[in-house]
Amino acid sequence: MARKCALTGTGPQYGNNVSHSNRKTRRRFVPNMQVASFLSDSLGRNVKLRVTVATLRTVDHNGGLDAYLLSTADKKLTDEGRKLKRQIKKASAAKAQKAAA
Repeated sequence: MARKCALTGTGPQYGNNVSHSNRKTRRRFVPNMQVASFLSDSLGRNVKLRVTVATLRTVDHNGGLDAYLLSTADKKLTDEGRKLKRQIKKASAAKAQKAAA
């Protein structure tokens, strides 16, 4: 399983371990990935995603998955995030139309 965030696309970075004698060996800095279940108000169901902890805090700060996706630009989201955003927009438009009728 790839170590990439499902919403932001954050992946591993590469760098060096530097010893006391200044020898350099390659290493990976992997993101802190967690499986999280988000409640989507528009979709009316839980969405299970593998995200970084930083993304988890950002989603919480923005007031939930729906608010985070709607306030984030499409180019900052992964394909999965954009697909989820389209579903949320479609569901919220349907709810608004149903409420107006």
